[in-house]
Amino acid sequence: MTTTGDIYWRRSRRLTFILIVFWLIVTFGFTWFARNINEIIIFGFPLGFYMAAQGALVIYLMIIWWYNRQMKKLDAEFGVEED
Repeated sequence: MTTTGDIYWRRSRRLTFILIVFWLIVTFGFTWFARNINEIIIFGFPLGFYMAAQGALVIYLMIIWWYNRQMKKLDAEFGVEED
């Protein structure tokens, strides 16, 4: 028998796992394809420079924002939100 706590925990873990996989793809994808990315020049600098300096950080912040948003929805769905 599956309780609501088990369902909540399973969905929370699934969300966390998906976002960690996305984080790994972003982190290692940029470094793996750095030579190809550096062929694109923006304002005299290779795109890899921008991705290392700012792009990855922005994507990480978007991952955190998405996690927060989805967990608030999940908490509200299961009635465990904080006031």
